[in-house]
Formats: sequence, structure tokens, C-alpha cells
Amino acid sequence: MQEKKEAAQRPLLHIALCVTACKAAALACETMSERNLRLARRQALPPAIAVVVVLLLGHHPRVVAVAQAQPSLGYFPSATVRSMAFSEGYDNLWGPQHQTLSQDKMALTLLMDRTSGSGFKSKRSYRNGYFGVSIKVQPGYTAGVNTAFYLSNNELYPGKHDEIDMELLGTVPGEPYTLQTNVYVRGTGDGAHLVGREMRFHLWFDPTADFHHYAILWNPDEIVFLIDDVPVRRYAASAAGAAAFPDREMWAYGSIWDASDWATDGGRYRADYRYQPFLAGFRGFRTGGCEAAAPAGCRPVPASPAGAGLSVQQRDAMRWAQQGSMVYYYCQDYTKDHSLYPECSLAS
Repeated sequence: MQEKKEAAQRPLLHIALCVTACKAAALACETMSERNLRLARRQALPPAIAVVVVLLLGHHPRVVAVAQAQPSLGYFPSATVRSMAFSEGYDNLWGPQHQTLSQDKMALTLLMDRTSGSGFKSKRSYRNGYFGVSIKVQPGYTAGVNTAFYLSNNELYPGKHDEIDMELLGTVPGEPYTLQTNVYVRGTGDGAHLVGREMRFHLWFDPTADFHHYAILWNPDEIVFLIDDVPVRRYAASAAGAAAFPDREMWAYGSIWDASDWATDGGRYRADYRYQPFLAGFRGFRTGGCEAAAPAGCRPVPASPAGAGLSVQQRDAMRWAQQGSMVYYYCQDYTKDHSLYPECSLAS
């Protein structure tokens, strides 16, 4: 009888140990919801299976990340570009009444309410470069709110533009923010039939708790998306081909706006202005590269110590981020017409 009692308790003990591990790692323990814990308890599963059930049903990859520490990066692209005051590199684009600049001119707060959002734009256009900023987003109910940092030439090529996106998509209490990365090329982001190249993440940290540095490194060989210098995605020109890789000058932008139609659970949850204003903080602006008017000899910002490509350490870090935090990848979405995405067969 005692053996049966101990056997029945073992799944609960294993779950308790897993919860303790989450707390010790300072992870959000809501990743194991009470509903999922109750389900695992009712099933009286063997310990190892119980943990797998909790991890799968919790559907928050941050839990998985506790099993492996972040690999050493070895190279920090942000260190190659100096930090600048907002007004040195950027201007207001829209919603000036919803922008607040800090006294030292180094930080900017954007606000969105039912009347308007707000946005800014780089003073200069670039044909490649490193574009980074540290962002902190608002906790609580933020469904429908899109806090974005991106490159675009929409004003120069309306209806046929290029765009490289990093977007923090708002959420409902108890659910994590989603970071969406995306690439549009020569009009694939225009019109009714979009050809998006999205990769989405539930981050391994709480983006509402502190500032984190989000960056796009774009050069003739590749686009690398980075968070705190961790490469989370690489979009290679060699795989994409000339027709699917942006090579025309672009500007850097930041904004906060209402994307209720699609941002949170496909539009299921919309912006609720009972919770306004919605705020986003931007600081640590780092922008450098070859401006559109730069001489032909201008050298792009390297993605790694070797120049092109990622180092072994960087690839390990990217694999860690994707295995632990990626929740969607367009190349793995078989509802899409893959004839539109030839790079998926060669994805790096």
C-alpha cells in the first residue's frame, strides 16, 4: 500500500521540482498554468511523462529554455556602433503630441490612445547597416498594440516597397508578448495578398520588466535579427535569391500603433481603450552603416568576426533561441504556397 502511495506521489513531486526550477531561474511560472498542472495530476502519469505533458500543454517555450543556459556569444555587434541621442539620428514622423523626449535627449516614450499612435524615422537612408534600439513595453492588457522597430522604403516606393520588421505584439494578462520578425521584398507587403516571411518568438525574458536591445543587421549577404546581441534569426541572401532579398536604400522607423485586426491571436483580442494610454520606451539608439550617398568603398557592418555569416558560437546561440523560444516559422507552415518561398528549401 505504501509503495502505491509513493508511486502516486512521484508525478506530483516531479512537477513540484520543475516548478521550483522555474522559480530558481527567475522564469514566469505562469508558463505552467493551473489547468495543466491539474490535468497532469489527474492522469497520475509517470514522472518523466508528466513533465513532458506540462511542457507541451503549457505552450510557453520559456519553460524549455530552463534546461540549457544561454550559450556564450563571442561577438557583440552592438559594441561596433556607438549610442546616440534620439535627435542625432531620428525625427518625429507622426503623432508628435504622443512623444516625450527625456531631459538628456537620449530616450523617447511613445504613447497610443484612441486618438492616435506615434512614430519616428531616421534622418538618413541607408543601403546597409546596423539598426538597434532598446525597448521596454507596457504590462497588463495590451492586445492589439504593435510596438515596432523596422526598416522600410515605403515612402520612396509606395506599392512596391521593401521592409524588415521587429514587432512586439501586445497580449492579454497571463500570456506572453510575441516578437514577430518579418521580411517583405518589392511589394510582397503591399496589396490584398501578402507574402510574409514571419518568424515569431515568445521571449526568454519579460519585455515589460526592463529594456532589451532589439536590432536588425542588414548587409549584402544577410539580414540578422538580434536581441541583446543574441542572433535569433538569419535570412541569407544566398538562400533567398536576388528577387527575395532587399537591396534598395531604406530608413529606420519606430512606432506604436493599433494593429487590432491581426496582432493578438489573429485579431481575436483587440485594443481596449479602457486601458489607455499604452506606452513604449525607446533608448540606446544605435544606427550605423553605409548611407545611401556613401562611396562605393563603404564597408558594411559585419555580422560576425569573420565578416559574413555567423560564427560557431553565434549559430549555437541562435539555435538555443529558436529551439527554446520560436513559436512560428513560415517555412514550417504548410498552409502557405511554398512555391512563393524558394528559400525555405535552403533555409539556414
